Amino acid sequence: MFRYILPIILIAVAVAGFFIITNPLYKEISLTREQVASYNEALDNSKALEAERDKLTQKYNSFDPENLSKLQKLLPDNVDNIRLVLEIEKIASPYGMTLKDVKYDVTSKNTITPKTIGNIQETENLSHKDYGVWNLGFSTQGTYNNFISFIKDLENNLRIVDIASIEFSSNMNPNAGLNPSLLEAYKYDFKIKTYWLKN
Repeated sequence: MFRYILPIILIAVAVAGFFIITNPLYKEISLTREQVASYNEALDNSKALEAERDKLTQKYNSFDPENLSKLQKLLPDNVDNIRLVLEIEKIASPYGMTLKDVKYDVTSKNTITPKTIGNIQETENLSHKDYGVWNLGFSTQGTYNNFISFIKDLENNLRIVDIASIEFSSNMNPNAGLNPSLLEAYKYDFKIKTYWLKN
């Protein structure tokens, strides 16, 4: 009888050892292997991304610096509002048109911007877009011919600008009699939109 007890005890010890020591150790090894496989996959992805980055950097460096400068001006990676105002002033200057009452929407960098369709104002969500919208308003004064020339030059400028609205008003300057050219001048109130590329 005793000769059967010893094997049973050994079997019981082996089974207990499996569940207490071997099985948890096996699970830990399996988990470690999964983590290693995950790290290896992440490392492979990282190497692929580095290779793609190097390829794009090489392609970027092959572009003509002058063209890159034009692209940066066309769609900058920030609002750059001061430079935009200076550019518009430079465009208006040859026509004797000075920018006044410059206003901008400090919240226009946010992701929500109003959009009017017919008589209904809707809200356009720009959070999923790769670009932001910045609203700028200003007024200027000049003759109608100079105004048309100014608009054409503004359209031909590299920086993307959309004119949202223009309001005209006649110049009722009491000193206009002293200078007949002032009678031909009008006041123009502009509201424009420009765009910037999000990082």
